[in-house]
Parts: sequence; structure tokens; C-alpha cells
Amino acid sequence: MSRLQSLWINPVLNKEIKLRFRSFKNFLGIFLFLAICGAVCLAFIYIETQFSHDGFTASDSRNLFILLSMGQLGLIVFITPGLTAGAISGEREKQTLNIMLTTQQSSTSIILSKLFSSILFLLLMLVASLPLYSIVFLYGGVSPQMVFVVFGYLLLTMITIGSIGIMFSTVIKRTIISTITTYGVMLFLMLGTLILFVIVLRLVMGFSQGPPGMGQSNQSTLPYFVLILNPVVSLFASLELNSAMGGFQQLGIDWPLWKGYTIAYVSITLVTLWIAIKKLRPSMKASSKKAKKG
Repeated sequence: MSRLQSLWINPVLNKEIKLRFRSFKNFLGIFLFLAICGAVCLAFIYIETQFSHDGFTASDSRNLFILLSMGQLGLIVFITPGLTAGAISGEREKQTLNIMLTTQQSSTSIILSKLFSSILFLLLMLVASLPLYSIVFLYGGVSPQMVFVVFGYLLLTMITIGSIGIMFSTVIKRTIISTITTYGVMLFLMLGTLILFVIVLRLVMGFSQGPPGMGQSNQSTLPYFVLILNPVVSLFASLELNSAMGGFQQLGIDWPLWKGYTIAYVSITLVTLWIAIKKLRPSMKASSKKAKKG
């Protein structure tokens, strides 16, 4: 078996998948999620057809698509930290991590196995909800390409949040503390970036009203770099592309928000996974120093 195959076909991943998907509660959760999403779609269509003279139009179908996408994003942000923040620290608390580290599996294989086994349940929920988008296609307003773009966006967000949770689970020894820390980072990305964006935007507008030559071109890009970290704003901007680009063009920015979001979150994923892989196994130098002191 090659090294690349060992990253995906290994006992850790097989064990995690069997433990997570043999439980009846997981499939009950998927059923309830699809039932709620279906009920929301039917209620939205009923309200629009009852209180609108034009019936259910293409614009209403687009609004329903945005509502479903935002709901799935909220599900990912809320559930992913709880699934990943205890992946490594839980093994450490059960005293099974040392046994896992003595196997032939590399640190990269263990970290990636823990990550993908944790988010695989959410991935199954996303795939299972794709048929609900067929309701949107009945009335137009949304192309199938946009559905797959949003699905890729949600998948990237899920992997990034899961990587952050895996990193804190590796660095922090207690599961409770790592979970709280991961949710704190998610709170900053959801709300803190909006507050920081307003502050930076006010500073930029203040500089733009000052004397010329004060570096407005460099300052005007700061709100963009802050906002690309917010998953909600980036998703809404990708769905409402024209209005979002019009707002950033006033600041002299021609780059779409989804491109900056993709680069930023891919970078965060790679950095957090690298830290988790490096911190998984104890440093031999530190262990030798402790042994000498003892």
C-alpha cells in the first residue's frame, strides 16, 4: 500500500466511520433535518402564494434558495465545532491516544482520518438535502450551477471549521476547553468580523476625507480583508454578486468576495492542519530535557 493510500485507507478512519454510522441516532438526526427543511420550503411557498397576487415567482424561488443556503451554513457553524473539537483530546482523556501513536499510522494520517470522519456526517446531511433544491428549479430563478457553487462553498467552510477544531483539540488537552475555544473563534468569525469591519470602515472613511496622499488606496483594502473571514457575508455576497461588487468598487476593490474567502479559508485549513500534525506527537527534545532534569 502506497503512502497516499495509507492516508485514506487506515484502521483509524475505518473505526471512526463504523462508530459514527452504526448509530440509529445519526440517521434519525438526518431524517429530522430533512423534515424541517422540507417543512420550511412548503411553508415559504404557501405563504408567498397566499399573500401575493403574482403567485410564487422566480424571485421568490431565489429567496427560498438563499434561505436554505443560510440555514445549512448555520447548521455547519453550529455543529462542526462540537464534532471536531474533541477528536484528539477525547482520545487523550480516554488514554487511548498513546496506543494510537504507537501504530504505524503517521500523524498526517491520524489527523486527516479524525477530521474527515468527524465531518462525514455533516457531508451526508448536505448531500441528502440536495433533492430539496429541486423545489427551487420548478419555479426558476436559480441555475443548477449555483447549487453546486453553494455546495462547494459549504464544503470548504465545513473543512475549515473542522480543521480549526482539530487543531484546538490537539493543542489543548481538555475537550471542554477546546470546544469552548473553537466556538469562540466561530463567534469571532460570525460577529466579531462584522464589528471589526464597521470600525475599520469608519477609519477608512475618515482617512478618505483627510488630505490627499495619506495612503487611502492601502487603507481601503482593509475592510475587504476583514470581511472575507465572515462566512455569512461571503455566502450572501456570492449569491447577490452584483450588489456586493458595487459596494466594494466604491472602495476601489474589483476582486469578488468569494475569491478572497476561498484563498483565506484554504490557507487557514492548511495552517491549522499543519499545526495539528506537528503538535500531535510529543517532542522528543522536550522529553529528553525533562528526563535529564529528572
